[in-house]
Amino acid sequence: MKDKLIVFWQSHSETIITLGYKVVLALAILVASALIARSVKKAIKNSKSPLKKVDETLLPLLSSIAGYLVYIIAGLFILDIFGVNTASLIALMGAAGLAIGLALKNTLSNIAAGIMLLILRPFKIGDFVDASGTLGTVKEINLFTTIFKTTDGLYIASPNGKVWGGNIKNFTRNGKRRMDIVVGISYADSIDVGLNVLKELAESESRLLAEPAPKVMVTSIGESAVNIQLRAWAVNGDYWQTVWDLNKRVKEAIEGAGLSIPFPQRTLHISESMASAITVNKGI
Repeated sequence: MKDKLIVFWQSHSETIITLGYKVVLALAILVASALIARSVKKAIKNSKSPLKKVDETLLPLLSSIAGYLVYIIAGLFILDIFGVNTASLIALMGAAGLAIGLALKNTLSNIAAGIMLLILRPFKIGDFVDASGTLGTVKEINLFTTIFKTTDGLYIASPNGKVWGGNIKNFTRNGKRRMDIVVGISYADSIDVGLNVLKELAESESRLLAEPAPKVMVTSIGESAVNIQLRAWAVNGDYWQTVWDLNKRVKEAIEGAGLSIPFPQRTLHISESMASAITVNKGI
């Protein structure tokens, strides 16, 4: 057995050494490419990087593309080391890519949708949006998915195709939002008094914007109440707290002005014939 190994080594030693050298070199290239890819991605995402001046929405995608490019270049080097004809391989990969593209059309549509989101930019990182029914803050846009964080702290990864294929409602883009504070007063109450209460509340609330100016109005005549409304604007940072505070203050102010907030009720009228029938049934 030992003699056979010696003979085999003497016959193939040059080939084994050459192959071993190529394998070691390929492994070194793989390790180096992993380190380079990690460094490039970190540099792109680094806050001190000049690329930070670019819209942050682009950074995750640029980071992913840069990492893939490093690995692709490393793969071509490794193939060249082992003597593979990379030119013909690229042509073969192109034909295979067409077949794979047809099989993975949904995945590719997500990539295309992600590119459209980045080009047209209906939202950016940090915006609070409603994207095709997903309500949350945009955390990241990558090649295949858009990452959201909901108000209750959930992590949602939505396919880019679904996000791009539906309506996108951006609550952050304009910097301000309108609030509609609606309260019902009794039919016996004075509408003018109720509107004045809402107007005074708007004038005393410093977080409401002067332009557009707050408005008060009668919105509808309900079944059991006259619905009046305060319509006002606030910057995004003050919006929800202002809404919550005004809802509390409106109830207190309406009641403090001697007005009542009715609840749904029904008046039942019983005719004499029905009353007689009820009496007879009770007698039975």
